[in-house]
Amino acid sequence: MSITCKNCKHTFIGNYCNYCGQAAATHKINLHFLWHDIQHGLLHIDKGILFTLKELFTRPGHSIREFIEGKRVRHFKPISMVIVLATIYGIFYHYFHIGSHPESQSNIQESADKINEWASKHMSFVHVLFIPLFSIASYLAFYKQGYNFIEHLVLNSFLAGQRLFYILFTFPLLDYFNHRLGKNSFLKLQLVIDMCLLTWGYIQFFNKLNKVKSFLFSILSITIALFLILMIFILIFNLVDESVT
Repeated sequence: MSITCKNCKHTFIGNYCNYCGQAAATHKINLHFLWHDIQHGLLHIDKGILFTLKELFTRPGHSIREFIEGKRVRHFKPISMVIVLATIYGIFYHYFHIGSHPESQSNIQESADKINEWASKHMSFVHVLFIPLFSIASYLAFYKQGYNFIEHLVLNSFLAGQRLFYILFTFPLLDYFNHRLGKNSFLKLQLVIDMCLLTWGYIQFFNKLNKVKSFLFSILSITIALFLILMIFILIFNLVDESVT
């Protein structure tokens, strides 16, 4: 039976208009419609973010590679996921009242702590900023594997979301160590786990290489990324010093 599209008035047969994509069946706008819209449009709770997070913690590299190759219906969009998780991180950061700790002794360490505290408060901006840096690094380290730079952006966006979700579960421990002498050690352990997750993702994603080569190239990629981040921090230090003087 032919259906007249309520959006563009095009006549079509089927569930969706083949001219503009409008659904043939439209539902009355009520509380059920609103709740479904929040689920589907904001978080894709029914089939998106929960599925994507499960995949990222069971088979990260394989699931990301499948997404890039076209298997995308059930996945949450990577940049949107980073923004959503980083926003939740910011809420947690203020809720747990995470702040500076008493281990800082030197001026350099004190400045580093201030930058770390600022980065923690602006996690969404920091992770979005770091994604291109990690993408440049992985693109350089794995350039022979045939993926373009945008595909590396997708890869590192998913992996950033994975690490952000992991960090959310460390907040009770971070709250416990906050203003205690063990906080620096905990943050260092957290960084090590971050790098292990990143390496795991790379090794699975670049599965055409043997595991030894994937591991070595992963270490190279992380080293390049950390170097780029260090250069940015040095630039920030110089700008801060110039503004003070």
